[in-house]
Amino acid sequence: MTFREVSPNEINENIFKLFHDDWALVSASYNNKANTMTASWGFVGIMWHKPVAQVFIRPSRYTKEFVDNSDYFTVSFFDKEFREDLTYLGTVSGKNEDKISKSSLTLINSNNIPYFNEAKLVLICKKLYVQNMVESSFMYDETIENNYPYKDYHTSYIGEIINVLQKEK
Repeated sequence: MTFREVSPNEINENIFKLFHDDWALVSASYNNKANTMTASWGFVGIMWHKPVAQVFIRPSRYTKEFVDNSDYFTVSFFDKEFREDLTYLGTVSGKNEDKISKSSLTLINSNNIPYFNEAKLVLICKKLYVQNMVESSFMYDETIENNYPYKDYHTSYIGEIINVLQKEK
């Protein structure tokens, strides 16, 4: 199976399901290395008259260093059969081992932009905006209590979707 390029307007998948139920891998390259992390929070929409994806990374994640130092990141979505790999890639740090090579996934590094051959949908994003979440911007204490017991607020990344790759069936 191969990928075909489609317009963001041609994405027929339910984005809520893709992020929340199926999960995604957020990936970037830096210093000739790639790293990835599992994500279940994110957005896709229109911002500044452009199709964009927004992802969130905690400061403790090794992948943050890669996204911070790259102009591009990818969001790769998978079928449920890859849940075990996504669980592994979300719990083991790439700082301590080459976790990608220990998964069953095949890394593609096209023009120093990493994504995975087994993905069913890949969003290739050019980083446009980065902002750290701050406690004073939360409207309700329960959001902090339920999601940030260690006050490790996410950094938000908005990227223009410059390419969409959809797996051909």
